[in-house]
Amino acid sequence: MCLPAPAQTAGDPVAVTARPIDRFRIAASETRFGALEFRGGFSYRSGDRRLAGVSAFRFREPGAAFLAVTDTGFWLTGEIRRDATGRPTGMSEVRIAPILSRTGEPQTRKGDADAEGLAIRDGEALVSFERTHRVESFANADAPFLSRPRPVQQPIPRRELRGNGGLETIAVSPANSPLRGAAVVVAERSVDRSGNLLAAILPNRTFSVRRTDPWAVTDGAFLPDGDLVLLERRYEGLGRIGMRLRRIPGDTIQAGALVDGPVLMEADFGNEIDNMEGLDVWQDAGGATMLSVVSDDNGSFLQRNLYLEFRLLDEPAD
Repeated sequence: MCLPAPAQTAGDPVAVTARPIDRFRIAASETRFGALEFRGGFSYRSGDRRLAGVSAFRFREPGAAFLAVTDTGFWLTGEIRRDATGRPTGMSEVRIAPILSRTGEPQTRKGDADAEGLAIRDGEALVSFERTHRVESFANADAPFLSRPRPVQQPIPRRELRGNGGLETIAVSPANSPLRGAAVVVAERSVDRSGNLLAAILPNRTFSVRRTDPWAVTDGAFLPDGDLVLLERRYEGLGRIGMRLRRIPGDTIQAGALVDGPVLMEADFGNEIDNMEGLDVWQDAGGATMLSVVSDDNGSFLQRNLYLEFRLLDEPAD
C-alpha cells in the first residue's frame, strides 16, 4: 500500500552564500548618512533560482528570524547570522515555498503571484499584490506555507491602480500610536488626480502621499513612536539608481490627508545599494531603533541581493 507523502510544512531548504559589506559608501570609512548610522550588511546568492525577486521582508524575532515574499510568488524564511560584535554576516536556515492561492495551489501566473508588500499583525501575514491588485491575509506568520489566504478589504478602486505600480507597501502601525494598530497601504506609482500617491488606512479610509518624481515608494515600516518610514527608489537608466528613506509623521496620516515628511537618508551608486525593495524596523537588545533594507535582484546577474542595517540616530541630521 502506498502511503501519502507527509505534508510539507517547512518549505524546501536553500543553500545561501554571503559576502559581508563593511562599508556603505564605496571606498570610504564614514558611517553616518543623514539621520542614520550604517551598522553592516552583506550580499547573498544561491544556486536555487527561486531565490530571486525578494520584494518585502519582516522580522518575526527582532534582528533574527525573518519572513519574506518574492514577486514571483514564494515565501522565504530564515535567520540573520551575526558575528561576535552583532554585525550581520549572512543567512542561515533558509527555506522557500510557494504562496498558495485560495484553492490551495501555487500561483503560477505572474499577475496572480506578484507579492510586493508584507506585514505581520496578531500572528497573521498580510500580503499586498500588484497586477491582480489585492490584499490577502495568511494564518500563522511563523509558518504560512500551507495557509490559504482570505481577502482583506481595502478602499482603493482597482481601476485606479497601475498594472506594475500598485500596492507596493503594507505596514502595521503600533497599537499605542495615533493609528492604533491599523494597517496602511501605499501605492508604488499609482496617483490621484493631483499626481500624488494613492494610499489607505485599512479597511476603508483613503489618503495621499506626496510624490516627488522620479522617486517611487517600494516599502514602508512604522517606527515605535508611530511615524511611518517610506523606502523609495529612483531609476533613471543603467547606473542611475538611488535609494532614500522618508519619515512621515504618524499623526498626519488621516482620512483625506496629503502627507509628506523629511528625508532621513539618500544614497546612489556611490554606495552599496541596488534595487532596494524591502524595509523593516526593529529594536535591538539595547533599545536602539534599527532599520533593515533588502534589495530585489530581479533574477539578473547584473544585480545583487543585499541586506543592509542602519541605526536611527537620536540627534537630527546635518
